[in-house]
Amino acid sequence: MRTDGEYHGGMSETRVHLSKTEPAAYQALDAFSKTVGQICAANGIDDRLKEIVMIHCSQLNGCAYCARIHVDRAVAAGIDTDTLTQIPTWRESGVFSERERAALELAEAFTFISEDGVSDEVYDLVGSVFTEKEYAALSWACVSINAFNRVVIAGRYPVPARAPKAEV
Repeated sequence: MRTDGEYHGGMSETRVHLSKTEPAAYQALDAFSKTVGQICAANGIDDRLKEIVMIHCSQLNGCAYCARIHVDRAVAAGIDTDTLTQIPTWRESGVFSERERAALELAEAFTFISEDGVSDEVYDLVGSVFTEKEYAALSWACVSINAFNRVVIAGRYPVPARAPKAEV
């Protein structure tokens, strides 16, 4: 990427950081995300359910940065380690409620929307579990996290190892 009039050749170690290069667009996306969070809260989507969806979309997209952020938020919301580790294998797991399973199905449909859209089968399943307002809130949550995943993955945001916790 030419930013200073010189060609440096080869692969760049760092990429354009969209949030720094065009902060207004990033701030709008962040504001959108906060609005989505308010919509979720106002329409019966609790933090547990929202964070399970955010983690699953991030995992499906391969976004380690967002997965880490939402795992931290999930832990703060009271989600236990067993539940967190079962998210990638939710279909085979018995730890998720009917609402959580429907939300995970919707998360997959939105994340892979270019493949099948939101099929009638998924729409009907999710619609049998959630109200219209809940469906809309979860849908916007999926749109929001998928947008963030794309910004972060394209920018190759680093996810360094965390320092070991001090023993008490």
